[in-house]
Amino acid sequence: MTLQEQFTQTYKKYITREGSDKLLAYLTDQSDFFTAPASTRYHGAYEGGLCEHSLNVYSCLVDILARPRMKDLYGIEYSDESIAIAALLHDLCKINFYVPGTRNVKENGVWKSVPSYTINDTLPYGHGEKSVYIISGFMRLTRDEAFAIRYHMGFSTNDDPGTVGKALEMFPLAFALSVADMEAAYFIEGRK
Repeated sequence: MTLQEQFTQTYKKYITREGSDKLLAYLTDQSDFFTAPASTRYHGAYEGGLCEHSLNVYSCLVDILARPRMKDLYGIEYSDESIAIAALLHDLCKINFYVPGTRNVKENGVWKSVPSYTINDTLPYGHGEKSVYIISGFMRLTRDEAFAIRYHMGFSTNDDPGTVGKALEMFPLAFALSVADMEAAYFIEGRK
């Protein structure tokens, strides 16, 4: 099964609210979501990296939230739909964002041009907030979902640390998503 098929199957199984079909059609027919990289040079910096990263984050988030202490000790529990929305859609800000290019690298003392990606941001609206904005054009998000997607970068942003900390404290899905995002980027994809 291809990454696009895995994503679509998971999306359709868990995300069913009004407008979700239109968002999936947009991702499939009007965006480069399934072919875009996840970054220019780091995790998932290859064709299809964004879709793969989204699926990896989903797997990590499901595992994190399935821990007994999350439910029993902390009282943290979310619907399958909220988990899928937060994880699968957290990086929609990266669609139609990267363009293929080249960069020069030195190999054995000789400069050579290698394929890479550059950024062409035609909607400069921040990172997490841009994802929330894109999704909201198709379907409503719960407050927990919106804050999770907005703050999925955790403290790895230029945001005020007090604001980030307060958001992670108030919205546990945001904390769990930021951990899942880092696990996917640094451990799963960082090994490639």
